[in-house]
Formats: sequence, C-alpha cells, structure tokens
Amino acid sequence: MITLKLNGQDHQLDVTEDVPLLWAIRDVVGYTGTKFGCGMGLCGACTIHIDGAPARSCITPIGTVVGQNISTIDNLHNDRVGQLVQKAWLETAVAQCGYCQGGQIMSATALLKNNPKPTDEQIEEAMIGNICRCGTYNRIKTAIRQAASQLQEGQA
Repeated sequence: MITLKLNGQDHQLDVTEDVPLLWAIRDVVGYTGTKFGCGMGLCGACTIHIDGAPARSCITPIGTVVGQNISTIDNLHNDRVGQLVQKAWLETAVAQCGYCQGGQIMSATALLKNNPKPTDEQIEEAMIGNICRCGTYNRIKTAIRQAASQLQEGQA
C-alpha cells in the first residue's frame, strides 16, 4: 500500500511504486480532470502540482512522490490564485477543444504563485511545455496577464 497526499487528503492505494502518478490519480482515486496526452511528458496535458511545482504526472512514478503534496485541476477551485486563473480563462474564452486546458491552467497557476508579476518572456518560459493543438497561445497569455493584474490589485 502506498499513501498518496492528493488534493489535501491521504489516499491509501494498492499499487506498485512504478505506476505512473497519472494512472493512480485517474484510475485508482477517480480524479479525471488530469488528462492523458502523449504519455512521454512532452505535451503538458497531465500537468499537476507536486509541492507547488508543475510536474508531468504521466512520467512520474508514484513511488517518487510519497510524502509530497500533490494537487490536481480537480481541486484548483479551492486555491485563490487558481480561482483567478480559471476566471480569467473563462472571461478570455481561452478554450476551444479544451483538452489541454487543465494542464495549461495548472502551469499558469504555478507561475503566478511563484511570480505574481511575470513578464511576457517569463509567461512564455513557464508555458513552453504545454502544447495547445488549437493554437490558443495568445489568449492563454492574455488570461495569465489578466489573472496577474487581479493579483496585483489584491483580489487574491
């Protein structure tokens, strides 16, 4: 049994240490917001937070995250910065197909938690590992700027 601290709760999982975190989150625990994309950590659809840092859950063995705090898009509504990012995403109409958006939002939230006043270059650097097949990159950057502006206005 492996104990996983996921979205603020301990979960006892009957899996081996080499099971990818993505499959433990989706198939064992039942949080389906984190998506499978490429399975190689290249597209960012599976982005989650491990102790606040964005990480690719498809290539992260569950045994490497025991004792760490793992957050998924399924619980982001409980995070004030995450709320602002999600609100900006909706107001900016970022999503088209929406498949990558959970990972995009998780990366954007991690960026703003570490740097509430990012430059355009810092936004691009933080988001470079998240691929959007629909090409909504300009709207993504606009939404991140909007959420950053709200953070600076003290709305968080």
